[in-house]
Amino acid sequence: MKCKKQVVAATMKDVAQKANVSTATVSRALMNPEKVSQSTRSKVEQAALDVGYLPQSMGRNLKRNESRTLLVIVPDICDPFFSEIIRGVEITAAEHGYLVLIGDCAHQNQQEKTFIDLIITKQIDGMLLLGSRLPFDDGVEEQRNLPPMVMANEFAPELELPTVHIDNLTAAFNAVNYLHELGHQRIGCIAGPEEMPLCYYRLQGYVQALRRSGITVDPHYIARGNFTFEAGASAMAQLLDLPQPPTAVFCHSDIMALGALSLAKRRGLKVPDNLSIIGFDNISLTEFCDPPLTTVSQPRFAIGREAMLLLLDQLNGQSVRSGSRLLDCELIVRGSTAKNKS
Repeated sequence: MKCKKQVVAATMKDVAQKANVSTATVSRALMNPEKVSQSTRSKVEQAALDVGYLPQSMGRNLKRNESRTLLVIVPDICDPFFSEIIRGVEITAAEHGYLVLIGDCAHQNQQEKTFIDLIITKQIDGMLLLGSRLPFDDGVEEQRNLPPMVMANEFAPELELPTVHIDNLTAAFNAVNYLHELGHQRIGCIAGPEEMPLCYYRLQGYVQALRRSGITVDPHYIARGNFTFEAGASAMAQLLDLPQPPTAVFCHSDIMALGALSLAKRRGLKVPDNLSIIGFDNISLTEFCDPPLTTVSQPRFAIGREAMLLLLDQLNGQSVRSGSRLLDCELIVRGSTAKNKS
């Protein structure tokens, strides 16, 4: 009786012999491809295919049915607010051996099918949402078995996801209350899109601060924008055209605040002498505009890091309860706000 010949898995040495390079070169080409030339990398990759070599890490992932890849859904990749959150996400993921794919919902709406395909074919192990909506219809039949998910920056209770964000209502309340303490009575608000939960909470903070100060809430003093420079400028123009324009404006984002600041200066107003402006987020541009912008500082890197740690806990089999995890924020006072002189 013949014995079955044992199949021996290909090794790195086999790849080296096939490609006529050292094992060290094979290791660099497969694990750190940027450290070798394109021709060497191609030769090693072809040799690995020829001999059937599978790196150990990849082999382990296949056995566990893991891709070691995570999908981060960003509402708008062009918005600089998300850069620090993504940095926190990517650094934390890399520390634990995961690769991060970025999906941009704003400019690639046709990617919905791509996201679904990644999930169905199990090419991703988990998802991190930086907005309040799923990038597909979660009622579709094939999405019943979604991978572990965590939400960062937003809070949408109906999705019942673990969430990392700040207390937007309190942060807005404190910012508007600060303007009142400076003597401002006519305080405008440039709010974000009505359908976004964080905009709802920031608007509620604005309203509650005015009421607490005994100021009547005038809907004409509330303008809306879509978090762009242009929207901020347009909303500011709307407020300045009022019979009694505001002496101070609270904005739902730094981007809109910078657009508002630019428009005010073009109208001949001096900031903060004629008009005080507060932003929200503390993106890097706020330190270097003229004047530097007073703003609510969010711990964006920490939001990304903590959200990724929650997702990793789920992937490691730990029970993670859904609901809100609040991180601290603070009002950074700079040169765009001053006492009311009118």
